[in-house]
Amino acid sequence: MTEFWFHPALVLIIGALVLPLVKGVARKPFLLLVPVLAFAAVLQMEQGVYGVFPFLNWELTFGRVDSLSLVFAYIMTLMCIIGTLYGLHVDNDYEHISAWFYVAGSLGVIFAGDLLVLFLFWEVMAFSSTFLVWFRGTPGALAAGYRYLLVHTAGGLALLAGIVLHYQATGDLSFTQFDVTNPTLPVWLIMIGVILNAAVPPLHAWLPDAYSRATVSGAVFMCAFTTKTAVYALCRGFAGMEILIVLGVIMTLYGVIYALLSNDVRRLLSYHIISQVGFMVAGVGVGTALAINGAIAHAFAHILYKALLFMGVGSVLYMTGKSKASELGGLYKKMPMALFFTVIGGLSISGFPLLSGFVSKSMVVAGSFDASHYWAAYLMLLASVGTFLSVGIKIPYVVWFGENKCSRETWDKAADPPLHMQLAMGIAAFLCLYIGVYTPYLYNMLPNEAPFNPYTAYHLAEVIQILLFTAVGFYLFVKIMAPKPKLSLDMDWFYRMGGRLLLLAMQKGMTRVNDWGQSFLGEEVPRRLNRFFIDGPARLCLLVVKPLWQMTGAKIEGPDGAEQRFLETFSRSLFTIGSTAIFTVAMLMVLLFFVT
Repeated sequence: MTEFWFHPALVLIIGALVLPLVKGVARKPFLLLVPVLAFAAVLQMEQGVYGVFPFLNWELTFGRVDSLSLVFAYIMTLMCIIGTLYGLHVDNDYEHISAWFYVAGSLGVIFAGDLLVLFLFWEVMAFSSTFLVWFRGTPGALAAGYRYLLVHTAGGLALLAGIVLHYQATGDLSFTQFDVTNPTLPVWLIMIGVILNAAVPPLHAWLPDAYSRATVSGAVFMCAFTTKTAVYALCRGFAGMEILIVLGVIMTLYGVIYALLSNDVRRLLSYHIISQVGFMVAGVGVGTALAINGAIAHAFAHILYKALLFMGVGSVLYMTGKSKASELGGLYKKMPMALFFTVIGGLSISGFPLLSGFVSKSMVVAGSFDASHYWAAYLMLLASVGTFLSVGIKIPYVVWFGENKCSRETWDKAADPPLHMQLAMGIAAFLCLYIGVYTPYLYNMLPNEAPFNPYTAYHLAEVIQILLFTAVGFYLFVKIMAPKPKLSLDMDWFYRMGGRLLLLAMQKGMTRVNDWGQSFLGEEVPRRLNRFFIDGPARLCLLVVKPLWQMTGAKIEGPDGAEQRFLETFSRSLFTIGSTAIFTVAMLMVLLFFVT
């Protein structure tokens, strides 16, 4: 164990705070240096417990380093380097700051040894990532950012409630494996808070809503961290919870179906995040050593190929300003390098042999077969068909090879992105290939002893047949699958409409109550009380003299009556000040008597 341990999240936080001070030619080298230092901090770590600080009656553990946390920290700091390199053109320092705080939040969760530290960094991750949506600056991005923040705040509250109840019941805040065979209410609440970040339906609509509207470089970060951090939390605390098998399989199919219906290519890729994370969630639910290894390996591979896909279509958006398939086409002539890298990402996510998705996804499916969850394994294979159909074939076809639907302005602007963006895509593409060819690179990082060989004759034949029949199906139904300028409603419709109904109810209901309170309690009651205390002594005197006037037959009522003249005279006299004060004190004493 090393005596000195430096949290990689702290590297990113310090770098983010210093960034606004770095100007001129030093800025871009500094942007690359900070994530490289964070990656180096992970590489030099040895397993153990670090960063333990007393707080009130607890001990907070910021550095629980083991084989599970190390593999996630490795890929996430590596992805931070790639994402920062891709976004070197971004002049807005605050976007880089938000991205680094976002990654720092994710790393904080990964190394958290207790639930309080986990919650702290969980919220850092949620709030900082919101700005990556808002910095897009469009009305849709602003609205999506607000919805994203509200949904994650609700998830954070569920997580916090579970943590509080768990501590009350057990007196323990350690972040370890929960009892998933007989889960209590606190365990269910913690799980709900976690699976919301994993985008498990029906708690998923925030993901395509926000990711498709984020900035070009912001979406590259967002696709890599939130859902995979949730997968880490599930691996750490909920391995073997069988409900996750059902939820994971639903995710794989649900995401594929909505991806096929999507017109916006970034929205399409967002739905495939849901589908691919479904494989990981199902693997965690199976809970065997092989299945857990598969979930971790697939998270590792997914971060790279999904980021590569978002960088590929993001470069199209960056260069042309368009991301809808119905407004693109024929771009292979103008953007060949972006096409090449996107195809590598598309084949990787489809599980093509010699690429990363093949060696990770197959481990999850094999783990399901070995644990006799045959229905789950077959349905995941079915989802793989939809993945290759929509990402491996459809995106390259409709954006680069299909009918050219670009406007003249879009076509003129189309070109391969700047060199640093191509370099970032090249690194991710190389790693996708390297993982697929040299499996020990990834497999040796995995925490469990569960030998697995994806390159068996049976598995190769199975995958190649699936891919070939899928390609034939696309060829036969290519006209049906042509992009159409339409919007497919999802679960977000309910909270969009529900929010509007709530606002309407507040406007029509509570606003009227507020108006009544302002007019009556805020204005009318004080006015009457003021008049009461001013005229009170005079009217008390009238109670005495009014019967005498009636006996004399004097005129009492009316503007010229004795009553009005008496009140006017009384209000002008010096006696009014003292009598009003005495009257007020008397009334307060009466009230005090009733209160006590």
